[in-house]
Amino acid sequence: MTPGTTAGASRALVGISGWRDPEWRRTFYPAGLPQRLELEYAAGRVDSLEINSSFYGLQRPSSYLTWSGSTPADFVFAVKGPKLVTHAGALRRVRLPLANFLASGVLALGAKLGPVLWQLPPWLAYDAAVLEQFLALLPRTTAAAAGLAAAHADLPAERTWLPEGTDGSPAAGPLRHALEVRHRSWANGECYGLLRRYNTALVVADPAGRWPLLQEVTADFMYVRLHGSQELYVSGYSGAELDAWAGRIRGWLAGSGCPDGAGRQAYVYFDNTAAARAPFDAIALTGRLRAPSPRSA
Repeated sequence: MTPGTTAGASRALVGISGWRDPEWRRTFYPAGLPQRLELEYAAGRVDSLEINSSFYGLQRPSSYLTWSGSTPADFVFAVKGPKLVTHAGALRRVRLPLANFLASGVLALGAKLGPVLWQLPPWLAYDAAVLEQFLALLPRTTAAAAGLAAAHADLPAERTWLPEGTDGSPAAGPLRHALEVRHRSWANGECYGLLRRYNTALVVADPAGRWPLLQEVTADFMYVRLHGSQELYVSGYSGAELDAWAGRIRGWLAGSGCPDGAGRQAYVYFDNTAAARAPFDAIALTGRLRAPSPRSA
């Protein structure tokens, strides 16, 4: 079973982007909570977390192993792909940095590894050939990821983690990918078709009007990032806004707007972290989604 799913039903996993923020130590985390216990505390209150530090640089295998060991058995991490791929490489000729990323310990999350998020810069315009080459390069199983990771270069042994063997036997699960675009040229049918062909989710991003909010269903799951309804990364969500998002998510879970009519699992992350609103909004949205649907109440 894919991490985070329930037998016979689509499910929404709601979480936050990251978990370490000095502001949260005055608002979300209990006073005096040691920093080493913040992940455990956050994971007890949300379904999933985005690992964002991997965007800025390769993390250590020991970190991934610690994160995995500090969370419940059914917990799920989304991992943000490195900017060496999305920004410096602009998706072109990125096989080696992708291999290094996969070899850096990502696969040590095991069954807790959820989607990999690829966030594109606002200046990167749509190019069909570049997109298809990138999508074709992305491994779709953890076995294929292990095979690509074995081609890493310039990583010392202590910064490398690979499954025992690379034939897929110890790591045979699916590996999902989500693409967050920030240039309006990506809003076109050809792009959506390519993403569907490679089962890659187009991120539904709420960017306070800064970038397009696209809601095309392009994969067998949904990936949502809520950056702030009015001010990017800062503003929280009102009760009415959370009600609206809960309605959208319930629709995807039920198959509304999905080409095949089948329900989609949804990964939802609050990235309005600057003013410590993210964890509280995530908890509030989770409560709405777990409550009886207005139609069934």
